[in-house]
Parts: sequence; C-alpha cells; structure tokens
Amino acid sequence: MARQKFPMGGMGGMNMNNMIKQAQKMQEDLLKAQESFDAEVMDVTSGGGAVKLKISGKNEIQELKLDPEVVDPEDVEMLEDLIVAAVNEGIKTVEKAKQEKMGKVTGNLGGMPGLF
Repeated sequence: MARQKFPMGGMGGMNMNNMIKQAQKMQEDLLKAQESFDAEVMDVTSGGGAVKLKISGKNEIQELKLDPEVVDPEDVEMLEDLIVAAVNEGIKTVEKAKQEKMGKVTGNLGGMPGLF
C-alpha cells in the first residue's frame, strides 16, 4: 500500500502560518466585537409598553420604567409578572443579537456552543 505524500508541511498544501494568522485575527475580531456588543444597550418592553427596560450586551439592566397605570397596589402580582416578562425578553433579545453579531465575525461557524 502506497503512502500518500503531502507537499510542504503535511497539510495538503495548506500553509500553517497563514492558518495561525487567520485564527489570531479571528480571535482579535471576536474580542473587539464582544467589547462593542457589551457596550450596546437594547430597548425591551412588555405589557404593551407598560414596562420598558434598557439592557446592555452584558445582560445588565440599565433602566426600568413603569407606566403609572400598571402600578396598582391591589394587583402587585401583575406588575411583578410584567417585570419578569420584560427581563426575560431582554435576556432573549441580548442573546439573539449576540449570536447574530458574533456569527458575522466567525462566518457562523457551527457546532461550537458556548464559544461566546
């Protein structure tokens, strides 16, 4: 059985130095994109705008506004539910935006959960 020979470096002609440089550039681009994304602030609402919040790319609530109409001392539970819904929607919004932004940098490399 004959051995298959690969030119220069054993990687089928791929230049390892170029691959390393490309990986380093992608890492730098990912770090820059992550820093930029962390500084972004997204607006989220729940209850038809009764609860509004601003959430950062780090999933930190920056601001929370309540429509005075939903502040009913007789129904605190509804207000709590609206706030929880707004926070959960904010987290989903951040995660979706992060996947989209980072996907642009990585070329949507699949199969790498937890990469960012």
